[in-house]
Amino acid sequence: MNNSSVINAAIALSQKLPIPLKRLADLAYNYWWSWSTDRVSLFQTIDPHHWESCGHNPVAILESATYERLTQLAEDPFYLKQISELTREFDKYMTQQDTWVSRVAPQVSSEHPIAYFCAEFGIHESLPIYSGGLGILAGDHLKSASDLGVPMVGIGLLYRQGYFRQKLNHNGWQEDYYVDNLFHQMPIELIKNQQGEPLTIELEVRQRMVKVQIWRAQVGRVSLYLLDTDRHDNDPIDRWLTGHLYGGNQETRIAQEVVLGIGGVRTLTALGIKPSVYHLNEGHAAFSTLEVAREEIERTGKSFYDIEASVKSRCVFTTHTPVPAGHDVFSPDMMDSFFAHYWPKLRLSREQFLALGARRLGDPWEPFGMTVLALRMCRASNGVSELHGQVSRKMWMVLYPERSEDKVPIGYITNGVHAPTWTAPLLADLYNQYLGADWKTRAIDPKMWEKVDEIPDEELWWRHQILKERLIAYARYKIKKAREHRGEDYHLVQSTDSLLNPKVLTIGFARRFSPYKRGYLLMRDAERALRIFGNAERPVQIIFAGKAHPADEEGKRIIQRLMEWCKHSAIQHRVAFIEDYDIYVGQKLVQGVDVWLNNPRRPLEASGTSGQKVCFNGGINCSVLDGWWCEGYKADAHGKGINGWAIGEDAHTSDQDLQDSIDSESLYRLLEEEIVPLFYEQDANGIPHRWIQMMKASIKTNAPLFNTDRMIADYVSQVYVPEIATSVEPILAKVLV
Repeated sequence: MNNSSVINAAIALSQKLPIPLKRLADLAYNYWWSWSTDRVSLFQTIDPHHWESCGHNPVAILESATYERLTQLAEDPFYLKQISELTREFDKYMTQQDTWVSRVAPQVSSEHPIAYFCAEFGIHESLPIYSGGLGILAGDHLKSASDLGVPMVGIGLLYRQGYFRQKLNHNGWQEDYYVDNLFHQMPIELIKNQQGEPLTIELEVRQRMVKVQIWRAQVGRVSLYLLDTDRHDNDPIDRWLTGHLYGGNQETRIAQEVVLGIGGVRTLTALGIKPSVYHLNEGHAAFSTLEVAREEIERTGKSFYDIEASVKSRCVFTTHTPVPAGHDVFSPDMMDSFFAHYWPKLRLSREQFLALGARRLGDPWEPFGMTVLALRMCRASNGVSELHGQVSRKMWMVLYPERSEDKVPIGYITNGVHAPTWTAPLLADLYNQYLGADWKTRAIDPKMWEKVDEIPDEELWWRHQILKERLIAYARYKIKKAREHRGEDYHLVQSTDSLLNPKVLTIGFARRFSPYKRGYLLMRDAERALRIFGNAERPVQIIFAGKAHPADEEGKRIIQRLMEWCKHSAIQHRVAFIEDYDIYVGQKLVQGVDVWLNNPRRPLEASGTSGQKVCFNGGINCSVLDGWWCEGYKADAHGKGINGWAIGEDAHTSDQDLQDSIDSESLYRLLEEEIVPLFYEQDANGIPHRWIQMMKASIKTNAPLFNTDRMIADYVSQVYVPEIATSVEPILAKVLV
């Protein structure tokens, strides 16, 4: 039953296609195509205009294409050759038996896979059920698990309207709106039972029984199961439980986490999947541990405390939040309303149940913490960078009063990114030539990346310039559309044709506009910033993108200040803000900028991955030494950056205004004295050789470490199957077969 649903969807679609194009249906229903060699042109060729308007949705483009257009393609020998080669590659990928994990950890079998729970998954822009870094990391996690052959299933929620969409009004103020996802036109399939009806599970939410149906997205060899309460036989309120990602109040949040955690485990049971490990990616899914316990109690008849160790042995937890305020907590009263029926099934009293999520025992008003529950019910817990591991141990040592801080059982596995997804095809082609056609499967090999030095400076720079021109063309297109929609002056709309310049040093800054990320730092000294960006001889330009949470008024004000800055006459052609940040915008940015700017308030960036994506494309990071950059940044004996720049170095103070002053001064100095002069030190042909050496250093030092192949290997050997940690076969052996 697990495979029949998507196969049926692909068959139904293929029946509408001419015979030579039928295999396009198989590719459309598997997101493997999105990191394949021909991902740029495969579906876009069918109808370039509609490809943009449908959000790069391969199922929608095939469903909407006229039969005449399809038959035109069916007689195009070049297109047919492309399909033939790609489907051959796809079939080989999907049927491969000798994978890395089959050799190092054969005990992780398809019969007992890893179950990976997360509230959001960023697989592709055509599946908009993500908001930012957590979801993108989860999507990349599934992709590399597929590449390495790790048997895994994902569990998430299918949001009717996903995360909010963003537009800015005349005053630069963010306005939020939502768009319905049309599930039946997306590359997902509703799971059905043997009678052809939607397969459902039931659970009690707020004293009402809620039916949940299950959809599946195929991510290479990994199935991602998505839970959906939008059914006609549910109460209208319950239909909206899976309406919005990170929307609504605390009651909506806990209800969603019940569906994700308890509903997720019941979904696996209904599908006949018996995981060897339940991986909770952030605390949103912590209720899953309780449902695993309930099933075990029902099966064995034992007490909760008798089976607790068995449950813990199967559950692991990754935390992504470095401040206590960022962790979900619920009041005892709210827990009563949602779980009064449930704790008797665990054979626990109310006090015993609430103690599972209590940071401090004995306080009747102590809130129930999801991270606390996860830490108590999982055998292994980790942060997402070395520094974040340290911060997490200090934050949660209260739960381990008998241990010193360094002995708190929270380790770290530094995040990475999925190289084939985030590397521009133009750069991937260059790597094929100089690193070898198998470079994607050897991403962790530092010796391979050293071959980057063999790439001629002119060749690397030429391709980088093309990608920058593409980014600028896209930025102009998006900003022009936004100005038209706002009804702005004709001349202002037309001025976007000269917005930004491909020959100018280009900085990218794109992330959630939470105040701690300090999107305002560059403007702290407005006059100095204007001198840098408005310099006639050596100008600088910057492209911003990102959203503020709908409830984050301060974040919205930061965006508004940036929009005002964009209008300043001295720099109006040098500063741009792209609305409605998503995966596609992110790809264009990380592939096209010269410098990636990241200036969070340390140590509040748990890891961060956008700067890692830049490295695979020859971009250079300028960042506060926080998250992953603490591990990635390399300096010479004189403290000068080899592969990027460090803002503020290690100067830290609890005085936020003073810290902002220190860091902004450092950023201005770096731009004025190091970054700008280095970029504009160009030969007669416009080639900045010393800059390109830093580009190559950025690639060589960071690419082998900050990729999800390395990350997945760490999870397998340190978390999923820790008994193999001392004898794990190097992942590199996978690529030598």
